[in-house]
Amino acid sequence: MKVAVVEDESGVREAVGLALSEAGHHVSTFRDGAEAWEAWNGSFPDIVVLDIVMPRMDGLELCRRLRAASAELPVIFLSSKDEEIDRVVGLEVGADDYLCKPFSIRELVARVRALERRLRFASGTVARDANRQEIVSGELRLDPEAIRVWRRGQLVALTVTEFRLLEELVRNTGAVLSRAQLLAAAYPDDVYVTERSIDSHIRRLRRKFEESDAPFTAITAVYGAGYRYQEAVSS
Repeated sequence: MKVAVVEDESGVREAVGLALSEAGHHVSTFRDGAEAWEAWNGSFPDIVVLDIVMPRMDGLELCRRLRAASAELPVIFLSSKDEEIDRVVGLEVGADDYLCKPFSIRELVARVRALERRLRFASGTVARDANRQEIVSGELRLDPEAIRVWRRGQLVALTVTEFRLLEELVRNTGAVLSRAQLLAAAYPDDVYVTERSIDSHIRRLRRKFEESDAPFTAITAVYGAGYRYQEAVSS
């Protein structure tokens, strides 16, 4: 996989780049968001490891630009900001994952590996499973193998994590799923992501469906318990 590391601290940039290279990835490194954006020129890597606080163009702005260009490109944020609100903001702008400094290099490599597996599956590198048929629920149609979803015939661009959350909810229509259950579905290879991340992903899911064809009320929060998907029918 082509992995880009965008980090203004040279020590962190070199350590992360070396670890990912040793893990078998093709790594490119950049000192800030502006340098990375100019170098890519519309041709993006497979996964981006991205610091938030950087000169010229910070990580939040770069992530917004990446999300405008691709809904599926995996992005992992690295940041010295460890308050929950900062993690939420990072996820809200489109990151798939978030690590606070100081972090374990081994943990970061494991998270990149987990995203790589999901990315290969989504791209079709892994053979299609004939048993995983399309799911039709009211106005939604999901293709679990292609990681695609349509609402009223219109394709809605989701990240792999968002799709996994939606699939788990739809497969359990009417049931209340806890954040822990949804976390296990969205991050099957990762024990480090917090349950509160689910709230950010759910907000993004709702917003994307509303942008495609408002309103979207099929996913509801159940106070103190989790979330429920209730089949919505086109009018």
